Amino acid sequence: MRTTRSLPDATREAIRPAKLAHVVLRTSDLQRSRAWYLTVLQARPSFENESVCFLSYDEEHHRIGLIAQPALAVRGESQAGMDHMAFTYASLGELLATHRRLKAEGITPYWTINHGPTISLYYKDPDGNRLELQHDVFETADEVQAFFSGGAYRENFIGVKFDPEDLTARYEAGEAMERITSRPLLQPGTDPWEMVVF
Repeated sequence: MRTTRSLPDATREAIRPAKLAHVVLRTSDLQRSRAWYLTVLQARPSFENESVCFLSYDEEHHRIGLIAQPALAVRGESQAGMDHMAFTYASLGELLATHRRLKAEGITPYWTINHGPTISLYYKDPDGNRLELQHDVFETADEVQAFFSGGAYRENFIGVKFDPEDLTARYEAGEAMERITSRPLLQPGTDPWEMVVF
């Protein structure tokens, strides 16, 4: 006897995705983009041929998909589309060590910002796609919500730029994590948009 199944009632309950699985990017130079993502994410190919490359750095079968389309032009800043994708590191030390490793490979961030909830380094891949490598300052979603509700984000919804070399020196000198990760106030008269680098 065949067992029947009932679908959940999507009109009565919220059915949400279980996870964000992957991002797929079109690239004009598959090998160049492949090399960049392998380096930045310390990923491995899970499948590849002359047209596609699927990369993973964890248990997921692929986190980044690359599709070769050699005739593509680089997307301009004035076009609508995805702004960036973000990857979280387990500790500030791991994020800063990654920055040091990438800098030695000639890969440097175009923007480094303490958003408050995160310490973030932004990079551009060879096709101009933006990638955020970040460390979560707070351990729980409730702590992040308290930060948002506390008024600091109303005053400055972008963050404060920082020098990653200075932050690394402070980290290695043993400065208290609360001092290193605490977001400074904007200088009087500074607009939050002045903190943005494209």
